[in-house]
Amino acid sequence: MAAHFGRRLRKGAATTAVAAAAVAALSASQAPGATGDDHGRQATAGASAPVPDPTGDDATGNSPYYTDLPPLNSPNPSPSPSAGTPVVQGAAEAGIPATVLDAYKKAEAELRASKPGCNLPWQLLAAIGKVESGQARGGEVDASGTTLRPILGPVLDGNGFALIKDTDHGAYDGNAQYDQAVGPMQFIPSTWAWAGRDGNGDGKKDPNNIYDAALAAGHYLCRGDRDLSQAADLHGAILGYNNSQDYLNTVLSWMEYYSKGTYSVPDGTGAAPGHRSDDGTPRTTPSTPAEPANPHQGKPGSKDQGGRPSPSPTPSKPGGGQDGGDPAPRPPGTPDPTTPTPTDTVDHLENAGTATAELTATAGDAFTGTISTRAETKAGAAVAKVRIRFTISGDTDATFTGGEDVATVATDSKGVAKAPALQAGEKTGDFKVTATVVGRSLKGVDYQATVTERPADTLTATTNGDTPLTCTPGGEFADQVQLKATYKGAVADKVAATATLIKSATDATENDKGPYFKDATTGKAVRTLTGLKTDAKGLLTLPKLYADDTTGTFLLRVTTPGGGTLTVRLTVAADGTATASPSPSPSVSAGS
Repeated sequence: MAAHFGRRLRKGAATTAVAAAAVAALSASQAPGATGDDHGRQATAGASAPVPDPTGDDATGNSPYYTDLPPLNSPNPSPSPSAGTPVVQGAAEAGIPATVLDAYKKAEAELRASKPGCNLPWQLLAAIGKVESGQARGGEVDASGTTLRPILGPVLDGNGFALIKDTDHGAYDGNAQYDQAVGPMQFIPSTWAWAGRDGNGDGKKDPNNIYDAALAAGHYLCRGDRDLSQAADLHGAILGYNNSQDYLNTVLSWMEYYSKGTYSVPDGTGAAPGHRSDDGTPRTTPSTPAEPANPHQGKPGSKDQGGRPSPSPTPSKPGGGQDGGDPAPRPPGTPDPTTPTPTDTVDHLENAGTATAELTATAGDAFTGTISTRAETKAGAAVAKVRIRFTISGDTDATFTGGEDVATVATDSKGVAKAPALQAGEKTGDFKVTATVVGRSLKGVDYQATVTERPADTLTATTNGDTPLTCTPGGEFADQVQLKATYKGAVADKVAATATLIKSATDATENDKGPYFKDATTGKAVRTLTGLKTDAKGLLTLPKLYADDTTGTFLLRVTTPGGGTLTVRLTVAADGTATASPSPSPSVSAGS
């Protein structure tokens, strides 16, 4: 009866539009919550049909998750007894521990600012946090958001789970032989290594801290150019987190439930789930508030209060149970941990034909070159189906397409992995892209790349024409110099420019007398301005010019990368008329 009840709810939840504004586009025809009767997939836990993750990486290593479903009745609003403002109260499942809820909302706010096109709703983070760790075991966190006890998933030794050998030397999970999912959002160490974020501003990236983990999960879900208000992108993001159709349906159900109302509860008092995808029990819908599980509840063997196995004091043996006893039988289709994986056979990586000359781009432009890496055995044979991680490092703000500085790609049948296209930012200089094998400590391959300044080859004055700008001694020039920059005839926007009061047409050193600009902070005279930039129309208006007591004709020269040069004549005279120029010069000249 319980199994049938859970199946009915999943179908109902999946055919209802997700209530959060960020997923308003999710309709019944798009929702993937079909049961086995619809698509031949079994509706019971543990029998889901995974959908491939095109990114070649995942957050959790497809570790087990909690399968409890939200109540059939959504929370009902009731007035706040203190502030008089509407709050949502109702079933205990609608209560989210205060610190955990705050972490989700802060992560949403940060993503709204840094990746507004992603449209990440905090309810999605809450749904994932619910199924991954029961909201950090019902909010068992300290004031900074760090869990009071480690939350660890099962040992990923291929014995009923994925086979992921140690990638962090036990730094996060305490296991130097195999990886385990870590923390309230259950990141595996190899993913946390590049996806980790500092969400609480303490200078650390800790997967056991809900602020750090929630922000990392948000960025992970927003990879590429995903728009989570679109059903396809939403589903792809969730499946990328844990590659299971049942997982997708469960997360969508909780997301919809939280979108209809939640309320804050004190830390440590949240309702904890009790059924996990690998424990063989049916998915159920609680009719009464769930009580926190005790440390030894459930199947024989110790589990933590979140229902996950407690970490073993020593790493598990390949193929064996966590107690070191007789090996447990492997379910059909799971890998034999004693058989070398493609990753195990990789001896080294090679540049697969990327030329350094192709890795140069102007600020703001896309790179035309592609970074390719080949995985090879010791004998030089290609190795397919190996995950290659490409990581950008350096002082520029270059990224891969979609705004990330890390990308993971699986090698093809020729052993080659191609990194996503590079996009130059506005910071110029050199940077590096390093290719490494996920799950191995092999030497990587480095690719050097360069971002160059935006150029302008022509500067043209847009005011005064050939008429010199004039001023009386000790006064200020009435008109400001404005110019337009172009490159090969097209508008040159965001081009850096330098303006200098020079000594003469043949001596471009800075003049020590005559007209000057004022320092924006101190008000002191300055005769060279750097850091100027043209606007979106290629226009640049210089700050006001002032005159000292020296009379005569003076020259202002503006230069840009790419060879653009403009020289403007300035006159300072007691009666406002021109006097002899210190050296022959046209009033405006373009070119070098």
